[in-house]
Amino acid sequence: MIDRDGYRPNVGIILISGTGQVLWAKRIGQQAWQFPQGGIKHGETPEDALFRELHEELGLVREHVEVLGVTKDWLRYKLPSRYIRRRRGRVCIGQKQKWFALRLIAEESKVHFAASETPEFDGWRWVEYWHPLTEVVEFKRDVYDRALNELGPLIGAAPKPTPSA
Repeated sequence: MIDRDGYRPNVGIILISGTGQVLWAKRIGQQAWQFPQGGIKHGETPEDALFRELHEELGLVREHVEVLGVTKDWLRYKLPSRYIRRRRGRVCIGQKQKWFALRLIAEESKVHFAASETPEFDGWRWVEYWHPLTEVVEFKRDVYDRALNELGPLIGAAPKPTPSA
């Protein structure tokens, strides 16, 4: 499902531990790290997609998390041209995302990758709230920054560190 502007609707998941750290996931077979995210299927609401993706990617269900908030607006990023797949129909130039902040209320041992026949991740770790901005692929960095800034007050995140000169 691609909108008329060429963006694929998607949800992003910022899963927060009891100590305020965030779950940072490693793409399967790669050294690329990111927040869990996934497309919204036709007929799904962003919240429906959130819980489907949460289960598919992390093995978690609704009872394992508390929803703390969601970004007010869609956050968009464009894909670098090398990632744009030109097929029949609409060309996807990027993603528009609703980002959700969730608190893990179950034991962290509930996180697993076996809920999907085609897992997207093969590892994860807890990291400090702002750490993803230092590691995420460049073309997603602005969206991550905006999502973390908007959702940070909901969990009492410390202000973003200023870069050293």
